[in-house]
Amino acid sequence: MMDKPPLWIRPVAIIAALFGLLTIFSGGMVLFGSSAAKSAAGDAVPIVLWFNFLAGFAYIIGAVALFRYTVWARPIAWAIGICTALVFLVLITMALGGTPFEWRTIGAMILRSGFWLAIAFTLARDT
Repeated sequence: MMDKPPLWIRPVAIIAALFGLLTIFSGGMVLFGSSAAKSAAGDAVPIVLWFNFLAGFAYIIGAVALFRYTVWARPIAWAIGICTALVFLVLITMALGGTPFEWRTIGAMILRSGFWLAIAFTLARDT
């Protein structure tokens, strides 16, 4: 456990946990749900879909680390942010190569990687 947490930590941790739960739910619906759920997802790219689903569990772990303001919050935030950015690069490469994709996935990957990288940078500055 580090020193007293900054005021932004707990609200962001709660948002991260909710983000993780929603990510697990939405990814799980597409991966394991009905054909209607799969159809609604459109041109989901499997590697991105699986990564985001599994990353949802890491979001919850990261949220707990943030909420408790532990020393491992920073490396978890960096790991999630960097891995998400790398998978985003894979998605871009695949899209440029002709793989069908959804534009909302591009937006989601920008949001996901930006959220966790912002947390990582802020933790690096504050701790």
